[in-house]
Amino acid sequence: MSLYFVMVIMLFFLAASDLVVGVTNDAVNFINSARGARAAKNWIIMLIASIGVFIGATFSSGMMEVARKGIFHPQEFVFSEVMIIYLAVMLTDIILLDTYNSLGLPTSTTVSIVFELLGAAVAVSLIKIGSDPMISLSEMSRFINSDKAFLIISGILLSVIIAFTVGALVQFLTRLFFTFKYKKKLKRYGALWGGFCISLITYFILIKGVNGASFMTKEASDWIQHHTWLILGLSFLGWALIIEVATWLFKANVPRMVILFGTFALAFAFAGNDLVNFIGVPLAGFKAWQGFSAVPGADPGTFSMAFMSGKVKTETYMLLLAGLIMVITLWTSKKAGHVSKTELSMAKQDAGEERFGSTGISRSIVRAAISAAQFFQRYVPQRVQNFVSSRFTRPVTANAAEEQSFDMIRASMNLTIASSLIALATSFSLPLSTTYVTFMVSMGTTLADRAWGRESAVYRVTGVFTVIGGWFMTALIAFTVSMIFAVLIYFGKIVAIVILFALAVFLFSRAFFRFNKKEKASQEKQKEFEDENIFTICNNYTTHILQLVPEMLGRSIDALHQEDRKELKKLKNEAEGLLLETKNRRNNFAVRLPGLEEESVEYGHFYLQMLHYIREFSHSLDNLILACYEHVDNNHRGTIDVQNEELKILHEKLKNIFESVAVMVKEQDFEQKEAIKRTQLRLLDEIGEYQKNQVERIKSGVTSTRNSVLYLTILTGSKDLLIDVIRLLKVQSKFLPDPAYIDTAFKKSKKA
Repeated sequence: MSLYFVMVIMLFFLAASDLVVGVTNDAVNFINSARGARAAKNWIIMLIASIGVFIGATFSSGMMEVARKGIFHPQEFVFSEVMIIYLAVMLTDIILLDTYNSLGLPTSTTVSIVFELLGAAVAVSLIKIGSDPMISLSEMSRFINSDKAFLIISGILLSVIIAFTVGALVQFLTRLFFTFKYKKKLKRYGALWGGFCISLITYFILIKGVNGASFMTKEASDWIQHHTWLILGLSFLGWALIIEVATWLFKANVPRMVILFGTFALAFAFAGNDLVNFIGVPLAGFKAWQGFSAVPGADPGTFSMAFMSGKVKTETYMLLLAGLIMVITLWTSKKAGHVSKTELSMAKQDAGEERFGSTGISRSIVRAAISAAQFFQRYVPQRVQNFVSSRFTRPVTANAAEEQSFDMIRASMNLTIASSLIALATSFSLPLSTTYVTFMVSMGTTLADRAWGRESAVYRVTGVFTVIGGWFMTALIAFTVSMIFAVLIYFGKIVAIVILFALAVFLFSRAFFRFNKKEKASQEKQKEFEDENIFTICNNYTTHILQLVPEMLGRSIDALHQEDRKELKKLKNEAEGLLLETKNRRNNFAVRLPGLEEESVEYGHFYLQMLHYIREFSHSLDNLILACYEHVDNNHRGTIDVQNEELKILHEKLKNIFESVAVMVKEQDFEQKEAIKRTQLRLLDEIGEYQKNQVERIKSGVTSTRNSVLYLTILTGSKDLLIDVIRLLKVQSKFLPDPAYIDTAFKKSKKA
């Protein structure tokens, strides 16, 4: 078995893995609109998307040319060189895409594969130029298809701006016409509007999906190109008639029809267009190996790849197998849902828990937007302002079961606008990324729908910049890493191949198990605290925090004494996560309040008080752990033995107080309240003694200044925790809910 046959096997293994991570990333493009608007049950949405993906995979044969000759000129390379390029590309791609999926950030598989091909090809080209004195660096264009690469890059960048702008403008006009109370308008104009949307999506299928099919002749393709308006006109009339009949006979929901049809169309086009990003390179490597093997005794170091410049047909069974893997991944991948949450969190209509924080850039942009809006308000007549505001007034959601990220009108426009822009660019032979277009259209329609209000704008803008920044990082990382991998494989040969392949498998497997573990913990945690009964939520969460705080404090004390930087860094991240979680719980309660049951609202003020003290716990703990981490991170000495003994005694007593309060809160039995308060006062006195002991140690020169500052910081932080836990206990003991309500809460808690 030759080395190159092993490389082909590796390429196909990586192709299967790349299909998994690729679909996980790109599923957000065609599923989110239907999911966000709750257009249908999840299994129906998945079924329609799966059919689109599977059928679309068989139409992707014509797109495979990109991997073979779209970025570099194969006739300038020999067999051994193109195999190095392809293997470096696939190793980079699987690591890069899986990293983005684990972070929950959508990125462009088109950009990643293009820049990986470019990076690996440039690396091999530079080696060829360096080893041949007859070739100068200025002749790089002999090897690299720079015109095509530049066209792809410029087209992608331009599509980001255009997609956002068009999405915002079209959605604004659509909402101005339909408003958020669109049912009456749909009765009159639903057939015309739906016919218009679906006709655009139909043209998108023809121009983007079917155009790449192996059975599509040049004459048929040219006819479609030259009869655009005829196709659109007939499609509009036909679909308008079908929708009118369906509405009249079956009371069909027009936006739902548009959304589901659009979901199928985008899934169909995704498989037809983006399948090349996952299996194009392995198939190109396989074709290269077939051509090389067909010539007995051929030398891999001299065998030209000129035959790769011609058209090569991809076998249908390979496309069907790839389609099957994508469909299975679509149904089983948990990371796909993780990536979807990122976009949906930035596109949802209401404020609440935000996926991203606030940055200086986002705050400046929001302030500038507010100033611009105030400027225009001075020159726009008040009647016009009132009219526009009335068109954008939204009905209040009755309960959590009816909540949507956005309504069906916006979901329909997301799919229609994205389809139209992609079809238009394709008809003019302009390359673009479907991920970039669908994401930016979604952000544009979100802005137009006034979903980025004063409560959420700064966080959503941060999210958009984070995702866009991630796209640029995709290009840079893809180019650099594939370049490095190609150089390592070129000089390291079999040793480098084995090491890099093992590294890719290790990183992929580790990310998979880590994500599943994290997701399982998150689901269990969410299930534990999810209950419509506000008393149960408060009771469970307060108990959880009272148990968590002393546990994290104890780990911090041990790690500090052992100078365990890794453990302290882990604790620092956990404390920051807890701080963000408590903040989001407080914010989400204000959002949920209007939809709570009347009896739950009665106890709302109590829950808010609990959240306040829980927030104080997290602040104190975060500051304490951060101080410990920074101390060790700066290579200062940890606590001395006597300090560690004092802190262990303090922690054990603090832990007993917290656990006792947790039991009281859980059982709503506060008979031991006064005893706990006396214990707390004694412990506060002990902390005072520890502080005096430390002063004596400072005078005698036993400890350094930085050690003393940290130790006193820990004592002060522990003191704050003790004060806040008693305050929480006082609030809990003074609150006397209806016994019947408590009984119901406990029953629900036990069932959960």
